[in-house]
Amino acid sequence: MSAGPGIGARLDRLDWGAIGRSLWDLGWAKTDAPLLTPEECAGLVALYADEALFRSRVDMERFRFGKGEYRYFAAPLPPLVRELRECAYPPLAAIAGDWMKAWRTRARFPPAHARFLDACRRRGQTKPTPLLLRYETGGYNCLHQDLYGDVVFPLQLTCVLSRRGIDYSGGDFLIVEQRPRAQSRGEAIALEQGEIILFGTHDRPVRGTRGHYHAQVRHGVSRLHSGTRYSLGIIFHDAK
Repeated sequence: MSAGPGIGARLDRLDWGAIGRSLWDLGWAKTDAPLLTPEECAGLVALYADEALFRSRVDMERFRFGKGEYRYFAAPLPPLVRELRECAYPPLAAIAGDWMKAWRTRARFPPAHARFLDACRRRGQTKPTPLLLRYETGGYNCLHQDLYGDVVFPLQLTCVLSRRGIDYSGGDFLIVEQRPRAQSRGEAIALEQGEIILFGTHDRPVRGTRGHYHAQVRHGVSRLHSGTRYSLGIIFHDAK
């Protein structure tokens, strides 16, 4: 499914300083160019039809989450999904650690994803959370947070696998931030096939007059005008 340098090498080449600054300033960051190749994206989309690869399927409309569906991968994860999750975690753990320092909390995150999953298991969180999502014309995803237990990693990522303007139109990534005693701030972000967007899972630090406070963050997808849109979601904590 992969071609050229591995996922780890591609992630190493990213400008993590710029990514960190964007996460601090905006609450989100995206790669300047696609991280996954068109062939890798197509390969991931093809996995959607193989029900044996997934532990559960969610009809979003049934639960009033939106309109569309998604499937959580079962263990073991497909190699590309596992590699992306494991290799993206260390630089994000460093950024997450800086967020914890800003909040003056003692919480820190181990440098290796396997050790973080050990912490999840100790709290009964053993189910993989990476997922594939599919939207068709008129589909959308309501604003939400991906929280699955007591252990939560404060950053996550999404990769759009379909071609904007060819496979679908509309369907922008949405992120809304709520600051205390202020109106919500929202952004709609268009993503090209294979691009990665990184964002806060639950909240993020924002500097105030008395230090950094918690700004609540939710994300979603705007309504598709036409076509079909697939995306890959990587959440770093597991679920109960």
